[in-house]
Amino acid sequence: MEVITTDRAPLPVGPYSQAIKANGFLFLSGQIPLDPATGKLVEGDISVQTDRVMANIQAVLEAGGASWSNVVKTTIFLVDMADFSLVNQIYAQFFPDRAPARSCFQVAALPLGARIEIECVALI
Repeated sequence: MEVITTDRAPLPVGPYSQAIKANGFLFLSGQIPLDPATGKLVEGDISVQTDRVMANIQAVLEAGGASWSNVVKTTIFLVDMADFSLVNQIYAQFFPDRAPARSCFQVAALPLGARIEIECVALI
């Protein structure tokens, strides 16, 4: 196993790694919309937060030697399912040719007041 870390994504807010590379897979911990430069939650609506989450994921994928085309599974956590449609519009832009398997759940709350968190698994 190899721990993957990049300063282009936020540092973990708890005892976990940004990603772990193991046996041909890259397992990314959930990303919330934290600005890696400040460590603070980005201000704005679900569009702004989703854009930041996707940028954070991309940075960790790249640090682990992967890209969006390597992603095989994602899990999305939303505080409000009313955001589902808009999140889908932004999310789809990252998977123009082949969307990975996915689950999406509404949750009661996310760390630091985030409205969205996404985790994923990629092949490397």
